[in-house]
Amino acid sequence: MSSTEAVKAIKGGEFLIRETSAEDVFIPEEWNEEQLMIAETCTNFLAQHITPNLVRIDEQEEGLMPHLMEEAGALGLLSISIPEEYGGFGKDFKTSMLVTEKLGAGNSFSVAFSAHTGIGTLPILYYGNDEQKAKYIPKLASGEWKGAYCLTEPSSGSDANSGKARAKLTEDGKHYLLNGQKMWITNAGFADIFTVFAKIDNDENLSAFIVEKGFEGITLNPEEHKMGIKGSSTRQVFFNDCKVPVENLLSERQNGFKIAVNILNLGRIKLGGGTVGASKEVTTLAIRYANEREQFGRPISKYGAIRYKLAQSAIRTYASESAIYRASENMEQATEHLVETGMDAIKAKLKGTEQYAIEAAIIKVHASETLNYVVDEGVQIYGGMGYSAEAPMDRAYRDSRINRIFEGTNEINRMLTVDMMLKRAMKGELDLMGPASKVAGELMSIPDFGGSEDEGLFSKEKKYIAGFKKAVLMVAGGAVQKLMQQLGKEQEVLMNLADMLIELYVSESTQLRVEKLVNMRGEEACKEQLDIMRVYINDAAEHIAKSGKEAINAFADGDERRMMLMGLKRFTKTEDFNTTQARRNIAAKLIEENKYCF
Repeated sequence: MSSTEAVKAIKGGEFLIRETSAEDVFIPEEWNEEQLMIAETCTNFLAQHITPNLVRIDEQEEGLMPHLMEEAGALGLLSISIPEEYGGFGKDFKTSMLVTEKLGAGNSFSVAFSAHTGIGTLPILYYGNDEQKAKYIPKLASGEWKGAYCLTEPSSGSDANSGKARAKLTEDGKHYLLNGQKMWITNAGFADIFTVFAKIDNDENLSAFIVEKGFEGITLNPEEHKMGIKGSSTRQVFFNDCKVPVENLLSERQNGFKIAVNILNLGRIKLGGGTVGASKEVTTLAIRYANEREQFGRPISKYGAIRYKLAQSAIRTYASESAIYRASENMEQATEHLVETGMDAIKAKLKGTEQYAIEAAIIKVHASETLNYVVDEGVQIYGGMGYSAEAPMDRAYRDSRINRIFEGTNEINRMLTVDMMLKRAMKGELDLMGPASKVAGELMSIPDFGGSEDEGLFSKEKKYIAGFKKAVLMVAGGAVQKLMQQLGKEQEVLMNLADMLIELYVSESTQLRVEKLVNMRGEEACKEQLDIMRVYINDAAEHIAKSGKEAINAFADGDERRMMLMGLKRFTKTEDFNTTQARRNIAAKLIEENKYCF
């Protein structure tokens, strides 16, 4: 990316106050031949090694999951984004997201895979010194060693920095004695390497340590019995005077909390990718069942109620996917620019990811809730068989539920979305006050009911999205002005604001994707995608209006409330549109293709 392009590039959170050109986003229809081959490798791996063994995996057959991880390692799936010097392929971030998406259909295996390649490997890759990376990364990349991440404690869930685990330097200065209890540790039952967070002495912030399974003083509880992802190893890990060599301190003392936060940013968008992969697979299963299952003399895919569910599942999946690859491209471009300015490649990746932490939180929430919708409707489409453990929806339904808790609960991520946006504004990194003041002034003006001069294919949708931005700025500006320092305690208002931001970002991402696709293929070839975009934005307008109304009613009254509600109605107004027919068109294409085909 040139310096001129870097200036033009949209920064994290700027989607609220700036327009993006369709040509500046990456869309999944642009995968190159090599990337498609990698995706096919993932699909074949699931078909050959995972799907036939789902029951064995859920029963946690001894040695099976580590063996499957090694099989994935042999194919290079654990090392897609690992630098070549450490035995990896050194591919870009989008390609690693594609692998995460494709393997997201792997149920419990996808959890083990994501934990190993993400939180199990990346802290060492991104924060380790040369010696640590040389020692650990090649074996993690090949699958010879498996990784786990020990952050959560019984008394600290969302408040990670409040953990009680402690480390103390021995008198000879050669080791840290690590003591503490960690819980909900994915891959703990077979992990060789643990990244463990603890405070040294009475430090205010966490430090991080690389702990090998063979170190003394490590014990594990039995496997947790869980609602879903039963094949994923989840245990409590105890450290009792565990001797950790001083050279295994990861990064600097008290830098652990920063490591945890930055790795979570990556984990959130990766979780989004995995859940989109699962949503596509579940939608495909539902379509095939609907085409095969006959009632009253014809396949149930002929019935409108079923078609609605299939179409809505595809619409929400497509929208989530659009947002994921838009943000992935932004992260990649930011990283490339930082490298060009002389920053170390690893530091640039961290900084580039951190820049889009707002978008990562949005994606985590939206994609996990999309999968939640898809599996629920999948059970319904299967009917009685959906409730049977003999059919695939039972596992899909149970396995999906954890995603709204993983990587920070969706409630925490919603509040983080707003908090990060406002903090960046206060630091001067985002100019929200100027646009918010302009919108406030617009409330006092006479509405423009004239037609748009631009009557292009996407002119209506662009106008709607511009209105959504005004709605968010108006409500957020009013909330900040009225509640001031108390806003942080008004969690219901924060949740409303977050939902408005989420729907705005995903709507715009979907519109940009479809616009670029039409530019590539022509309008006639994109009829169903145009319907997907129009239905999604129509629904988003209603969601934004509802969330905005709840927020306004919570903090405003009198003339101020009346004026803001009128503005909200104006900013979320859309023209009447036959969403029923649009969904029928989308469903017809899905049914004809007998799979998720967008």
